[in-house]
Amino acid sequence: MISLGGMSTQVAVKLFDATRDKQIDLAGKNALNARQIEAFEERIGSITSPKELIADTEVFTFVMRAFDLEDQIFGKAMMRKVFESDITDSSALVNRLSDPRIRELYQALGFDPGGGSSDNFDKPDWQAEVVERFKERVVLNSAAEDNSGAGIALEFKAKAENIDSWLDVLKDAEMGKFMRRALGVPDEAVQVDLDRQIALFEQKYDIEKLKDPAEVDKLVSRFAAIHDAVEGVASQSNTVLQLMQGAVSIGQGGSFATATINIPTISGGGYSAYR
Repeated sequence: MISLGGMSTQVAVKLFDATRDKQIDLAGKNALNARQIEAFEERIGSITSPKELIADTEVFTFVMRAFDLEDQIFGKAMMRKVFESDITDSSALVNRLSDPRIRELYQALGFDPGGGSSDNFDKPDWQAEVVERFKERVVLNSAAEDNSGAGIALEFKAKAENIDSWLDVLKDAEMGKFMRRALGVPDEAVQVDLDRQIALFEQKYDIEKLKDPAEVDKLVSRFAAIHDAVEGVASQSNTVLQLMQGAVSIGQGGSFATATINIPTISGGGYSAYR
């Protein structure tokens, strides 16, 4: 995979977008990843309960990584209770946890409440979708390790189309961080109660605009400019830009126009990200 280290956020995001399909393909061909994919495809269809899924450490780990829940892999007892939950019961564990990733995984797995089986596991289309999620997660995690600003921006781009409310944004730590920076809201805002945070963001931005991909790209550009200015990321040399153009040419066989970042809020001798 192409390293995004040492690049500005905007350049890194552009390079990632231009080579995304190629990088996902390479992630699937990586020897370790390929073995994990093979194990998942071979065994997931025979798993008939949350208990059996948890017991198969390799398959369970694969599923958790695919849904960006690697940090919860060792919480096997809790995850089993989540998978056995009845989502129609407001007091069920799946409804009491605030992490949206867990609810998404619960719904994707589709176990019958009380520890029953899932009708999804033996469906080739469902298996293929989980494999694609796994490969994409590997690539996104690698990008975030190389370039923290690009990692935040790419996570936002991946989730933006599913955002329906400010609650969807603020219950996700990475999306909340992105929007605070993009809209010039101080990080201290997280200390305010949730209702007041939502009211603040509603005044600043119409969340429905995120349905427009062009609007998402505008926010990413603004986030990138402010993030790099605040974090002190240096401007990129011609060497980096040439590397990016070469990578795009190799990966897609096409051309790529490098974006120019303008920071209109820089004036005189100083810059303030929060106005």
